[in-house]
Amino acid sequence: MTSPLANPNFRWLFGAQICSLVGVGLLTVALSLAAFRIGGVEAAGQVLGLLFALKMIAYVGLAPLAESLLAGVSRRVALVALDIGRMLLLLPMAFTTDIWQIASLSFVFFALSAGFTPLYQSIIPDVVAEDDVYVRALSWSRIAYTLEAVLSPVIAGMLLTVLAGDSLFLVAAAAFVGSIGAILFARIPPHGVQVTKKRFWQRVSKGVSIYVRTPRLRGVFLLNFALSLAMAWVLVNSVVYAGARLGSTETYLPVLMGFYGLGAAIGAVFVPRLVKRLQERRVMSGGAFLFASVGVVFALLPNPSLPALAAVWVGFGLASSLVLTPGGVVITRSAQKVDRAAVFAAQFSLSHAGWLVAYPLAGWMATWVSLEMAMLILSLVCATVTIFALRVWPANDPLERAHLHPELPADHPHLRETDAAGPNHRHVHPYRIDDLHPHWSNGLHDAESKLKTTGLT
Repeated sequence: MTSPLANPNFRWLFGAQICSLVGVGLLTVALSLAAFRIGGVEAAGQVLGLLFALKMIAYVGLAPLAESLLAGVSRRVALVALDIGRMLLLLPMAFTTDIWQIASLSFVFFALSAGFTPLYQSIIPDVVAEDDVYVRALSWSRIAYTLEAVLSPVIAGMLLTVLAGDSLFLVAAAAFVGSIGAILFARIPPHGVQVTKKRFWQRVSKGVSIYVRTPRLRGVFLLNFALSLAMAWVLVNSVVYAGARLGSTETYLPVLMGFYGLGAAIGAVFVPRLVKRLQERRVMSGGAFLFASVGVVFALLPNPSLPALAAVWVGFGLASSLVLTPGGVVITRSAQKVDRAAVFAAQFSLSHAGWLVAYPLAGWMATWVSLEMAMLILSLVCATVTIFALRVWPANDPLERAHLHPELPADHPHLRETDAAGPNHRHVHPYRIDDLHPHWSNGLHDAESKLKTTGLT
């Protein structure tokens, strides 16, 4: 398979993603320091909790809204404008002294990110059109996300040896300058969104409507939610485990998360081959079951040694990549080109809604029962939701489906695109929810049954 890095436009966009991720990662550390500076020892946790809650609210509530507002704007212009906005917001953050100031600036920053990320994700399949290469591009993106999460604290720590904490906001702003430059050098195809007469809120809800009406996308949501239930324990409670069980947060948290990052990178590297051999449904569900299995084993291990914990955290990382990486392929195949940005925005919003439930649940359970018991319970729930996801996402799920269009005239442009036959215009093509196909079809038999029910045959 050809590497996506052989495509110069993907290289520029991937560079923009890396710069953006570095900026967001440094911002996260800077916000933690600012919360301590503003709230002190007693209120720092509350301030940081407020900021992260605002982040989730922006991601869940504003992504579809932002996509609809940007639908008629050049994608290059939109990406650059969103990056400029985020960069400019970082500058006053370095000088804020009140909670309301940093909370307001942070919320607007996260609102702009809710517009940037889904739009960026929807551009990649247009730049890297071949399926196999696109899967590898998703793997590179997943590796970038994982390394950012692991390396951002390390980069911030190195910078803090020569800079004050407030200066991290300015360094993050410089990272967005790099993102802007890379986007300007990339050739981004026009999105081809046509002018629509639909009401604004209909356009806002379009991506979510397509998402919830497509069984495989409902399955993707459930698999992401299943993963988040168990993975939230790793992200929330690894620091607690390092301190309470291993004796030193500073020493062992970087070690555990480093092994997690290693596992995630290994998983992302092997995802393209696995998807080509097993298809997305098996890879994603296998990853969710693997995460749950590793969680159960970890919870039942008596006094695990550091090598055993290293293997467990590598397993967590590997499993997470198997679930998270192929989702973009499923979305791309399930939406018309003009609807991709809306469906990516829906995925962005709904997946973060799952994390909004999972994060507090993981933290609460770890205080209600032991750390290990919390992992055991969450892993079992993860496996249960995965089984339900497999029932929602059928194993026999062909992209092309035979269906009927009795409501269309014989000279309709859609019927001329394919070989329609018979009085009900039977034809076959990749089936996706859109204005002409508002309801999911399970094939020709399903369509004929509906005709009989409605008395049209």
